Amino acid sequence: MSYQITDINYRLVTDPVGMIEEGDANYHALVDQAAEHIIGNLQNSPIVLLSGPSGSGKTTTAMKIADALSRRGIGTHYVSMDDYFRTIGPDTPRTSEGALDLESPLCLDMELLNEHFTRLSRGEQVDLPHYDFTARARAPESSRSIRLARDEVVIFEGIHALNDSITQRHREAFKLYISARSDVFYGESMVFKRSWFRLVRRMVRDYNFRGSSPDDTLAMWANVRRGEKLYISPFKNKADFQFDTSLPYELPVFNTTATMLFRSIPEGIERYDELRSVLPAIQMFGHIDEKLVPETSLLREFIGGGVYQY
Repeated sequence: MSYQITDINYRLVTDPVGMIEEGDANYHALVDQAAEHIIGNLQNSPIVLLSGPSGSGKTTTAMKIADALSRRGIGTHYVSMDDYFRTIGPDTPRTSEGALDLESPLCLDMELLNEHFTRLSRGEQVDLPHYDFTARARAPESSRSIRLARDEVVIFEGIHALNDSITQRHREAFKLYISARSDVFYGESMVFKRSWFRLVRRMVRDYNFRGSSPDDTLAMWANVRRGEKLYISPFKNKADFQFDTSLPYELPVFNTTATMLFRSIPEGIERYDELRSVLPAIQMFGHIDEKLVPETSLLREFIGGGVYQY
């Protein structure tokens, strides 16, 4: 999918509310399609594996799919695979430069995940782990226990959900891949790359909710992109259903905050030449007041004020 920046900026002036409503309607139609596919696979497995790179909107999408399933009489449990991280220690994988490789699937307790998938599919109860990211350690107590009743599914959401270590042992699970996958063009020239959608989302979210400076987020971005190419993108075609979560109005909503954040890019940072190109690209877009963004919008995961708790 792609957008034309002239179309976006024209709609900003003539019908911003209509553009927002149209973008959200298209996204929700894809959510409904995913729910229908999950129901169609329920006789094979109650397990749903939701993957996508950082900034794709996985958490909100999982919750919206749960709402769509509920409207169809299917109960849903949501589990973040981040809680299956192993405690950081000497065996934690590292990059070739010696830094902790927190993007690696080896950071996850795959054996426990696979055990829980099997037991849940059998209707057995499992005690879900909880990971303390401040301590970088698995908490001693479980977060909660779940058992799937009839007409219930469980959505496991995480960047490694489609990794072969999982899907080869649970082929019957429904597999879903999402990402912001649209480029923006001016005529035939690309002016905003699809990966930049996710970078802007992450920058804004980290600034708003995680206390991260732009330097912190940008310093991690090169490793995040490396991890995507190594550990996420190679498995996306394992998915039973894929869809694009980009919204035509999001960059105008992010414009003011993103402009402020990208102005502080430090020289010498890895991928500096690419990252400094994002600011003038953002400034090609007009502005939308975030007050116009509905509380149900996917963008609320990144700007706050939405109906979901994260």
